[in-house]
Amino acid sequence: MDNKTLATELILLGFSDNMETNLCLFPVFLLIYFFSVLGNCLIICIIILNPPLQTPMYFFLCNLSFIDLCYSSSAIPKLLVDLVSTHRSISVIGCLIQFKVILLIGATECQLLAVMAYDRYVAICHPLHYHVLMSRSICFCLAAFVWIFSFINVIIPSLAMPITLCYPNKIDHFMCEVLSVLRLSCDDTSLQELVIFSMGFIALLIPFVLILVSYSCIISSVLKVQSSGRSKAFSTCTSHITVVAMFFGASMLTYLRPSSTESLSQDKYSSIFYVVVAPMLNPLIYSLNNREVKRTKLSFKKFSLQ
Repeated sequence: MDNKTLATELILLGFSDNMETNLCLFPVFLLIYFFSVLGNCLIICIIILNPPLQTPMYFFLCNLSFIDLCYSSSAIPKLLVDLVSTHRSISVIGCLIQFKVILLIGATECQLLAVMAYDRYVAICHPLHYHVLMSRSICFCLAAFVWIFSFINVIIPSLAMPITLCYPNKIDHFMCEVLSVLRLSCDDTSLQELVIFSMGFIALLIPFVLILVSYSCIISSVLKVQSSGRSKAFSTCTSHITVVAMFFGASMLTYLRPSSTESLSQDKYSSIFYVVVAPMLNPLIYSLNNREVKRTKLSFKKFSLQ
């Protein structure tokens, strides 16, 4: 600490130092962000404005769209500014706020995906008790639980262990990702890395195991019914399974593997999938595989034509 200078701002290296490359990447990420905002806002509006979609499944889907909207907005606007700028700086406070927000939103999405898997389990395995087990009050309690639990699991430990950042102040990432920020710490970060791994275990592995258990029960239950009803039951789960595979795969690759210089330099590419790509694809995935959403879109089109 005596021979180190405290950093007052941080430099995000992004993807390339070549301005031409960055200018080529700018319209790509701009379109991704545009479709992310448009798609998630459409899903939220369709569910809120359409009474037949006021069900637990679509309530949680509306929450997922809101989380994806926050997820992409927490990183992509800053990335777009940096792509057309020669000085990609961010204040230390701004950086710490960004990575705490990203951690909170990411952990909340993990818990919400587990709740959505439980919703599908109740709907398919216990259809007669579905409206009792997934009442409106229970749905609101589950939605509040995923936010509160994620805050306790992610934000409180990070606030209890503040870090001091020193020079060199360059982060090999396009955003303030927690593992990359820790490498700039003036102190030993072994305890922080252990806490992050524990947080990742709770926020990623436990929901993932619950999702696997839910779908194991769903598959076991569906295989017992006639073949005519299997396709309908599986169709309600296809979208969710696709989102889970994409989000958890990239997240686990980042947070549940041994940290090294090489792995940290690759994290910015794996994080593209759950921070940039997933919020754009989730509305598209649910729209393509969901008959009710398709019918709602068609009704909106007919209404606009009239």
